[in-house]
Order: sequence, then C-alpha cells, then structure tokens
Amino acid sequence: MPKLVETAKKNTMFIALVLVIILFEILLQSTGKGTFFVPSNISNLVSQNAYVVILSTGMVLCILTGGNIDLSVGSVVVFIGAVAGQLIVNLHLNMYLSSVLCLLIGLAIGSWHGYWIAFVRIPAFIVTLSGMMLWRGVAWIVLNGLTISPFPDNYLTIFSGFLPISADKAFVHNVTLVIGVVICLVFIASQIISRLGKRKKGYTVENIAFLIIKCALVSVIVIAAFNLLGLYKGLPVVLIILAVVVGVYNYLTSRTVPGRHLYALGGNEKAAKLSGVNTNMTLFMAYANMGFLSALAALVCVGRFSSSFPTLGTGYELDAIAACFIGGASAYGGVGTVYGTVIGAIFMGVLNNGMSLMHVDQNWQSPIKGLVLLIAVAFDVISKKRARLM
Repeated sequence: MPKLVETAKKNTMFIALVLVIILFEILLQSTGKGTFFVPSNISNLVSQNAYVVILSTGMVLCILTGGNIDLSVGSVVVFIGAVAGQLIVNLHLNMYLSSVLCLLIGLAIGSWHGYWIAFVRIPAFIVTLSGMMLWRGVAWIVLNGLTISPFPDNYLTIFSGFLPISADKAFVHNVTLVIGVVICLVFIASQIISRLGKRKKGYTVENIAFLIIKCALVSVIVIAAFNLLGLYKGLPVVLIILAVVVGVYNYLTSRTVPGRHLYALGGNEKAAKLSGVNTNMTLFMAYANMGFLSALAALVCVGRFSSSFPTLGTGYELDAIAACFIGGASAYGGVGTVYGTVIGAIFMGVLNNGMSLMHVDQNWQSPIKGLVLLIAVAFDVISKKRARLM
C-alpha cells in the first residue's frame, strides 16, 4: 500500500486531469448544457491544442537546461506563418518546398537565439524577449498588417485533414477504433518491457497494482477517444504529427546521450562541464530546436485557420511555459519529461474547452485558469516533497 500511495503521488497531474474531465462532465450534465464527450468536441480539442503540445515539447528542453524559457515562440509562429502565407498563397510556390523552407527559417531563428544565449552568455530571458519584439514586428512588415488567405486545399488536407479518407462512415469508425486498440497494446507492451528492464538492472519499479490500473485507465481513455474521433471524421492528421513529435522527443530525452546532457546541464552546469559535457553546444541545440518546433507549430496553426494574420501566436509562449510547469518541470532545471509536459498541455486544453462549454464569461476564464494552474502546480510540488520525505 505505501508503494501504491507513493506512485500515485508521482502521477498527481495525470490523476488531476482525469478528475477535471469527470468534473466538467458532471457539471455539463447537471446544468443541461450537453456533454463533454461529443465527437466533434474531442476532435476540436486535438486541433485547438496541437500548437501547445508542439511548443511545450520544445520548451521543456529549454527549461531542462537550467530553468531557461523562450519568450519568442509566439512571435516566431506569426513570422513563420506570414512567410508561409507569402510563399504558398501569394507566390504559389510548391507547398512542400515552402514548408521545408519555413522549417529551416525557424531553425535559423532558433540558432540565432541559441548563439547569443550559449556562446555570448546573454540571459535567455533578454535574448528571447528581444526575439519576441523583433519577429512579431517583422511579421507585421511581411504581412503589411493584412491577413493572407485562404491556403490551398492540398495544404489543408495535410495539416487539418482526417484519415482514413472515405465516404463510408462505418469504415472510418472501424479503422480509427482499430488504430486506438493497437496504440493501447503498444503502450501496455512498452510498460511491461520497461518494468522488466528496470527490475533486471536492479532499479526501483512502480507498484504492480498501479501499473495495472494505469494501463487499464490509459486504454479506456484512448479507446473512448478514438471511438469518438471515428464517429466524427476519423483520425486528425495533426494527431499523427503530434504523436511523432512526442515519440521522437521522449526518446531523445530519455534514451540518448544528448538527452542525458540536457538533464546534466540543468542539474549542475559546472559538474557537467567537468564530466566532459559540451554545455555550450547543448544549450545552443535546445534553442535551435525550439525555433524548429515553433516553425512546425506555425505550419499547423495556419493550416487550422487557413490563413495567416498579424495577431497569430499571441500568448502562445505563456501556454507552452504553463504546460511544462504543470507537467512537472522544475523552474530550476534538470527535472521534467516530455510525457509530463503533454499531460500539462492536455490539462490546459481541457480547462479551456470545459469552461467554453460551460459558457463561462470570458472575463472570468482568465482568473479561474490562473487559480487552477497555481493550485495544480502547488499540489504537485507539495505531494512530491512529501513523497521524498517519506
């Protein structure tokens, strides 16, 4: 039992996410405002929060390096969106070539920030604050203060389309549901293999009862979500993009040497340097990568809106930072995971979506989110402190 309680405390945000979803469902049902689990709502939840998942995945790498953040991501999103609009809509350049160019420009912007932060050692806050003003200003110049739209249908098919493409609704539903079942089986297998590997190496493993509960709970959530997606239009293409991003960066941070270097840098930079870690290059790569993912988020966003406009990306940096800290990242660096960040991003998305469904006045939504986020992070921090003391 003590191990079960300890494991539960280490997964407080996942439990909190489930409880918040249940709470919104009860409130919606009791007030006669419908249900949270409407197929179109689940699909909208994915598309509306795709940018948060992408940006927070990059942001957590910056935070790992020592509590550093990137304030420029929202401005980079609007700038890359403006460039994409000019290339694809106005100049009619091949959309694949344009997308690659946009990603390379994002990488160059991230490298520019990374150079000043890692090698000149200007504080990240100052460099990215400068970038926040610079790139939004350049975006206004590129757009000339106007909106560029619409984007071509083949572009929208990639960034806001659905799979499988079929007029047969039963076929779409069945295929989507099968994909959900396969994902559950892969998740369960990965959890079992990971547990066996840790036990073989003599590491501490989580309680078997909690493992069973977690696998069962995740499977129920995934199958239910994919069932609802199948009842709507199928699997959003952007969800596949998110799965690739999360999978790649989770592997990078947990299974590779560069990933270990990020944690070492955030834990103790001097010790990491004495151990042979190229701390400057590690810090540089974290910010170069942030620029790349900001560009990817921009391509997803303009695909969702089918337009590029001057106010795109406003406040995106705050959403990404909040998702990281809600997901368990430490403000001092060296602590945090990609999966935890995804939980934080989903938590924020559910909070926004639930309040919208409840028709909560916009003036009240911001203070409510502020209080809920503070309580959620405080609860997580206090629980982990108690777990360490025990």
